[in-house]
Amino acid sequence: MSDEMIFLRPIAEADLPEFGRLVNDPEAMGEFQWFGWQDPDRFRRRWAENGLLGEDQWIFAVVVGDEFCGFVAARRKGVRPAAPYWSIGIQLAPQARGRGIGTQAQRLLVDYLFTHTPVMRVEADTDLGNLAEQRALEKIGFTREGVQRSVTFRAGEWRDAVMYGLLRTDPRP
Repeated sequence: MSDEMIFLRPIAEADLPEFGRLVNDPEAMGEFQWFGWQDPDRFRRRWAENGLLGEDQWIFAVVVGDEFCGFVAARRKGVRPAAPYWSIGIQLAPQARGRGIGTQAQRLLVDYLFTHTPVMRVEADTDLGNLAEQRALEKIGFTREGVQRSVTFRAGEWRDAVMYGLLRTDPRP
């Protein structure tokens, strides 16, 4: 676990160039996040509209000291309007990976969601081969719920994902 002071904050305009690199540069995204080229300005437009803090999706900067290290995101989901839940994700800059920053950032995001929304469930999924993310989710209390077969298409192949869930009432390490 990193001893560095890690915190979340809203995305600032100064973060947008690096944020853009993390959502549209194959090398910055890493092997488990690159799904092909997309509109490079889509997040800048959304930031101008709502600071990336819309009704159904929140995106926060992951910051260590003064350094923008990536972002965490939560998207509201649910089959019933009266029973929403959050699905979370993370994208770190290459230099921030492997330092415990992602684990702590996701813990902070889960704490934020349970503190500021009444949801019972937070979930996350990751590529079956992404063992580092699986360990990070388990460290903060998520339960592995199963494998979703052929749920994403990346690098010319259908890929399996592992689904994790955390309930408000679950014990947390």
